[in-house]
Amino acid sequence: MHSLTRATLPALTKLERSKMALARSVALKLINRSISAASIEWARARRVQAQRVRAFSALMSPPSKAVVYEREGPPDSVIKMIELPPVEVKENDVCVKMLAAPINPSDINRIEGVYPVRPKVPAVGGYEGVGEVYSVGSAVTRLAPGDWVIPSPPSSGTWQSYVVKDQSVWHKISKDSPMEYAATIIVNPLTALRMLEDFTTLNSGDSIVQNGATSIVGQCIIQIARHRGIHSINIIRDRAGSDEAKEKLKGLGADEVFTESQLEVKNVKGFLANLPEPALGFNCVGGNSASMVLKFLSQGGTMVTYGGMSKKPITVSTSSFIFKDLSLKGFWLQKWLSSEKATECRNMIDYLLCLAREGKLKYDMELVPFNNFQTALSKALGLHGSQPKQVIKF
Repeated sequence: MHSLTRATLPALTKLERSKMALARSVALKLINRSISAASIEWARARRVQAQRVRAFSALMSPPSKAVVYEREGPPDSVIKMIELPPVEVKENDVCVKMLAAPINPSDINRIEGVYPVRPKVPAVGGYEGVGEVYSVGSAVTRLAPGDWVIPSPPSSGTWQSYVVKDQSVWHKISKDSPMEYAATIIVNPLTALRMLEDFTTLNSGDSIVQNGATSIVGQCIIQIARHRGIHSINIIRDRAGSDEAKEKLKGLGADEVFTESQLEVKNVKGFLANLPEPALGFNCVGGNSASMVLKFLSQGGTMVTYGGMSKKPITVSTSSFIFKDLSLKGFWLQKWLSSEKATECRNMIDYLLCLAREGKLKYDMELVPFNNFQTALSKALGLHGSQPKQVIKF
């Protein structure tokens, strides 16, 4: 077979050459467009992938240092500090960087396994505190990074550097609030406020009586009562430094402060001077100290018990029931800390924080770095004598 050569091909006309050139041009343009479209699609895919990676990163909390316990028992032997891995921040979640959290007696009781309401183990310790919003899920609109929040109602797990919970848990507060008061505003101050309001109608000029007056609840009762024009009669234990304790409580607004030994008399009402007989009393000690509170109460008065530090029973004389018609009631803040009462509780929290900002509500606290948690715990356990409230600073 003979190979074809240019000589054997028929000559192309000028028109045919023009058509072939046009076809080549169109083909090249189509190829270039395909390459360009592929490049654009590839670039878009890379951007989407990068966005997905960034979105995934934004929806994870940082690693968190936490105080945990895997079984119930003595806190100083069952707790340990570990690092927890990042946690997913879902669309309705808020990741909060904790600023401060206290060590309350109820926290210790939860770890010991003796408090009625406690988390399942293993668990992170702590029940209240204050933090700053670190990041929010895609559906969260009422909170933003930088906001200060507290868990309300309180929830377990505040002894860790980052906490991730549903947005409904967090209550935004003013950043002007003193950090240590924001961290401790619920368990003790809210107890004081509710007891003053829940049992008897108190008006300016009325009186209340309480034992355990040096406790934080006791100090809060004195200050809130004073703010409302209500007088307070206060009972403290006989111990070294009782004179200084009396002066301190009077500085907070206490009208009268007595040691238990001073009240070992037949008629304690002789100590009232010009104060009206109290219709409401508070007991957190039990035993003989509770009996002293009862002696001060007016006809038809009420004594509210919210603790039992002496671990001794309350004894009431028959005549107190028959002739004075006294009432004995109990108070447990946990009944207030429910989602159904969240709005009401948050309004009360804002009221108490306002008092703290104005310097009308104060109590002693010691801020302790998170890394020194064991030292703070030993003080909270009473291993170093009487100590201020221990508040962990993260």
